[in-house]
Parts: sequence; structure tokens; C-alpha cells
Amino acid sequence: MRSAIYSRFGKPPEVLVLEEKALPEPAAGEVRIRMTMAAIHNHDLLTVSGQYGVKPDLPAVAGTEAAGIVDAVGEGVTHLKVGQRVAASGKGTWAEFYLAQAAAAVPLPDSISDEAGAQLISMPLSALTLLDFICVEKGSWIVQNAANGAVGKALAMFAKPRGINVVNLVRRNEAVNELTDLGIENVVSTSEQGWQERVQALTAGKPIQAAIDGVGGTASGELLSLLGENGLLVSFGLMSGQPMQLSASDVVFKQAVIKGFWLAKIAPTLTPEKMRSLIGEIVQAVAAGHVSLTVSEVFGLDDVARAAAAAAEPGRKGKVLIRP
Repeated sequence: MRSAIYSRFGKPPEVLVLEEKALPEPAAGEVRIRMTMAAIHNHDLLTVSGQYGVKPDLPAVAGTEAAGIVDAVGEGVTHLKVGQRVAASGKGTWAEFYLAQAAAAVPLPDSISDEAGAQLISMPLSALTLLDFICVEKGSWIVQNAANGAVGKALAMFAKPRGINVVNLVRRNEAVNELTDLGIENVVSTSEQGWQERVQALTAGKPIQAAIDGVGGTASGELLSLLGENGLLVSFGLMSGQPMQLSASDVVFKQAVIKGFWLAKIAPTLTPEKMRSLIGEIVQAVAAGHVSLTVSEVFGLDDVARAAAAAAEPGRKGKVLIRP
């Protein structure tokens, strides 16, 4: 089978190559999936470059999430059948076939496309779990930057029916229209003069209880400055590539709390019942069209280097996907 492999860490377009590998056999509790569409996430690119929180043994097949058709089942798997359409995270999804834990594979209804199924779990689950993590009540105000990213868009969409008010910060004026076209409200471009006053006007002076930072650098301090007393600043990404730059006076005098969020650490602490509830909410919301999972480009597997380069470009309106 054809697989996107890297034998050293480095810039993804430079180190990713297409190679033939033996078809993997599912172990007990696993399924083999014939990939129909795979997502390129930021953490995939960071993993290939060697900058993520975990480093796989090399050589490794890239990719962590995809949609496809169950091709074979391992011992003990009874709830999934060969030929069934599923979305599943796994190792090495940028390949014609990949293995996944059967318990984590999500059956896909016909109303969810392969394009949406390929990105159904990681980012929406991060968004929902983040909403639980910050633990704010209905009617509260929160603020997030990188609001036009996959997690940001999903978080804004999931927050609305919960009655949580979100100020959505973007760095380009064009992104304001991109989000409003998706039905996302309270979008503010930080490229505009006086954007902080715009945020204050939106909240009508009510305190912002939590801020979600996916950028780092000076953007972290900007979020902290918007928080009310005893506010929470959550770091879950570092798009700027720069360390968080925070005002000590804001931390001290606001008695702010700063936490890190990594789904890989949070997910194992969730009960099976809670995980099923979250996944069920995601599937329902996407199937009903209440949450949109957008796509910017789709590349063939044999064009994986160019796909990785496209995924790293700023200003994308959706996920870059790979198909066989």
C-alpha cells in the first residue's frame, strides 16, 4: 500500500515521501480502514517536524485522523462490520490503509460526507472539551484568538446553544466575513485600531471569565489584558512560534490563573460515558448542519508534500485534506 513516510524530522514538504508498505493486520480490538479522506492538522505538521509533545519512532507514516471503510476487523470486534463507513483517529492515516482502535471508530451516517468525516473528531472534540475545561456558566463571556482555525470555529458553534458568549478574535479583516458567513457572531479583527474597545462594547462591560489562546507571543498578553478578575487564560497552541508574553501586573492584580490544555492528556481522564456523550453531540451537530467543518483544498496522496505545504500557509478557509 502507498504511504506518506518520513525517515527524519524536518519541514514536512521536504521530508515526506511516498513509499510502498506492507498491508497492516489488525490486532485484537483493532480495525483496518481503507482511507477515503484524511485531514492535515497542525499537530501532524508539528509531529513531522519534530516539534510536537510526542515523537514517533522513525521511519513513521504521517497522519492521525481520517475517514474510510472498515476493511478488516481484529479479534473481539463485533460492533463494526467490514464495509462500514467510519471516522477514526489512528497512527499513520496518510496511507491507503491504516489501523485504529475499534472502540474509538465512529460510524458515519450518510448525512456526513467523507470531507467532514475526515476531520470529525480531533478538532471538534478539542473544542467541546475546552468548553468543559474552562467551566463557565450560561450567559458568561469568554474570548478566543485564532477563532478562524478549526478548533476556534467549532468552539464558537458549540458554545452558542450552551448560551456561552464568545468574542472571536482574528488577525485578518477578511476572516471576519469568513466567520460571519458561518453564522459565528462577535468577530473582531485585531488588525483594526481600537479593537480592544470593540471587545468592551460587545461585552457591554461585563467581565470576561476565560480566554483561550492558540497563538502565543504577544497575543497571549493581549488576551490576559481582556480578562476580568480571577479570570482563566488557557494555552492550547503556539501558532506564532513565540513564547507567551504576559504582563506580571495583569497576572498579579487580576489574580489570573494560567493553564495549559492538551487533548492527549485530557481525553484519557474522561469516562467512557462522557466520551460517548461528546462524540454523539459532535455527530448530531455536524449531521444536522449546526456545525460546519470547512475544507480549503483536497490533494491526492501522491501529492502529499504539496498538501503539507498548503496546510502550513496562513489564511486558509478550512482544512487541507488528502485522498488516496
